[in-house]
Amino acid sequence: MGDVEQLAVIRALIDLGSGSGYEDRVVAGRCLASFADRHEAWDALLTLVLDPDDTAVTLATALALVRRHDLAGLRVIAAGLASADDNSQQYISDAVDRVLGIYASELSDAIGSCRALGEDADQHVRTGSMRLMEILQGIDPVLHPVPRVTP
Repeated sequence: MGDVEQLAVIRALIDLGSGSGYEDRVVAGRCLASFADRHEAWDALLTLVLDPDDTAVTLATALALVRRHDLAGLRVIAAGLASADDNSQQYISDAVDRVLGIYASELSDAIGSCRALGEDADQHVRTGSMRLMEILQGIDPVLHPVPRVTP
């Protein structure tokens, strides 16, 4: 898919995400997360992760962003945490825990990314990265690497 087509998809998802139906906003959040590395999607993703009307939108968008397992997704999460109310923070935290609470290696990678976000140019991202780091450090993953045994 070329740049023109991607922009068309992003615009369509932004339109879908600005509708009144929470189901449409859930779909928009999940799909728009695929474009978290595109600045055109940033404002819409932040709006969806902080949806004031339905926590299902917050949770679905946050899950999709964390499932990217990259800096772009965690950057939106951090920015959202910087201005989220207590309820939204809880749903974002739950999403982080659900996705990164399985494999220790994925949690470790996310902690490394979060450290990088602490030096982001955007103040909201830097502030939110501190809260994100607290969440990450509170996770005890289920699966840890098996140590190699040498004979």
